[in-house]
Amino acid sequence: MNKIINGDSIVKSFGEGVEQRNVLDGVSVEINEGEFVSIMGSSGSGKSTLMFALSGMDRIDSGTVVFDNKDLSAIGEKQLSDIRRTEMGFIFQQPTMLKNLNILDNIILPSIKDNRKNTETIAQKAKSLMKRVGISELEKRDITQVSGGQLQRAGICRALMNNPKIIFGDEPTGALNSKSAQEIMDILSEINTEGTAVMIVTHDAKVAARTERILFMRDGKIVSEMKLPKFNGLDIEDRVEKVTSKMLEIGI
Repeated sequence: MNKIINGDSIVKSFGEGVEQRNVLDGVSVEINEGEFVSIMGSSGSGKSTLMFALSGMDRIDSGTVVFDNKDLSAIGEKQLSDIRRTEMGFIFQQPTMLKNLNILDNIILPSIKDNRKNTETIAQKAKSLMKRVGISELEKRDITQVSGGQLQRAGICRALMNNPKIIFGDEPTGALNSKSAQEIMDILSEINTEGTAVMIVTHDAKVAARTERILFMRDGKIVSEMKLPKFNGLDIEDRVEKVTSKMLEIGI
C-alpha cells in the first residue's frame, strides 16, 4: 500500500527559555492511501499538534513531513496553502463559516476562489454533496438556522469539494450529541470506503473504535497503536471495549 504521508522525527515546541517544551518530541508516523486513522490522548498529549504538523497547518521545528512525495517542511507558504486547499480537506469541532453567507455559499466559497468562471458547476457539485449527506433542503439557510450536526455536515461538504486525497478532522464529533456523532462517523466511513484517507483526532473511544488504526499519544510521543478490522456496523461494543482497555493499559 502506498504512503500518502510520511512524518519522520517531528519536533514541535512552544514557549521560550525555561518555559519551552516539546509538544511533539521526535514523532515518526506513516499514513497509507485510503487508511482510516484516529489519534487519541489526554489533553496536552500533542494529538492535535501532530495532526496540524502532518497537514502542514503548523510548521515544525525539525524533522520532515512528506505528503504525496512533497516535503511540506521545505516548501513556501503559498505552495503549502495551495496543497491544503486542493489536495486536503479539513473538518473542525466548530466549523468556521461566515455569518453573512448561507450554507451553500459557505460550502462553495473556497472552491470559487480557484475557479470563478465555473461558479454554476461548483454550485451543482456542492448541491450534490449536500444531498448525499442529507442537508439538500438547507442550502439557503443562514448558519444560525441549522443544528450543530447539520453544520458539521456542511463542513464535510466543503472539505470534499476539491476531491481531497485525505481528510483531517480535529474532534469532528466533539460538539455533537451521540446520534449526530454517529451520523457524522457514518458519512466519514462511507467517504473512506470510497478511497479517501481519513485522519481524526478524538477523545471518544466510541469514535476511535470506528477507525482501523488508533495512535495513542502521551507527552508528545506515540506510545502505542492498535489495529482493528474494517468496521462492519455490528461489532461496535467489542471494539469500544478493546479501545478503552488499551487506554487504561497505557494510562491515557
